[in-house]
Amino acid sequence: MTAITCVPRRPLHRRLALVGAVAAGGLLLAGCGGNDDMKGMDHSSAKESATTEATAGSAAGAFNDADVSFAQMMIPHHEQALEMAGLADDRASNARIKSLAGQIEKAQDPEIVTLKSWLKGWGKPEKSSSGEMPGMHHGADGKGAMSGMMSEGDMRKLKAAKGAAFDRAFASMMIDHHEGAIAMAKDEKKNGRNAEAKKLADDVVKNQSTEVTTLRTLLDRL
Repeated sequence: MTAITCVPRRPLHRRLALVGAVAAGGLLLAGCGGNDDMKGMDHSSAKESATTEATAGSAAGAFNDADVSFAQMMIPHHEQALEMAGLADDRASNARIKSLAGQIEKAQDPEIVTLKSWLKGWGKPEKSSSGEMPGMHHGADGKGAMSGMMSEGDMRKLKAAKGAAFDRAFASMMIDHHEGAIAMAKDEKKNGRNAEAKKLADDVVKNQSTEVTTLRTLLDRL
């Protein structure tokens, strides 16, 4: 007869331990696979939310009334500049005027978003409690006292102009408009407290001063 060799069975507690180890390993691999899946997820919404919160929070530190007034006034000032720039696409005949209008839109639209986020972070309204923007006292001609703002009549004339007439009107009005923004920005640099607001004011002074120089050169040639 052939001898039968019996393989001794492992004790029960060792077999249970081995099964547990295999199960744990499977869970670990599944967890790793889950991490790979997470890498492929679109986190753009989360990033956008974090960016918005960071923008609002970046200027949520120390601020004073000058910072608030600067933000409240610069929003409608920029909005009118965007309205003026938006007219250039189908009215301007000078390529440099069109290019400069696009440059204004590209710079000032994001600044409006930033200014609004600061006011929200500071717990302040976009308009003063009177419902009128600080410095805006409209006269009989509809023109506000805020430096550089165009009157309703000015805007009607600009909208009605085309070609070379539009180019000249746009350059002349935008020079006045920019000079008003520069004056407000210089006031913020002098009297403001918030570092981020003062930095934006400095950018306004530098960038719009350069644009004023360009506009003056163009106006002389139109």
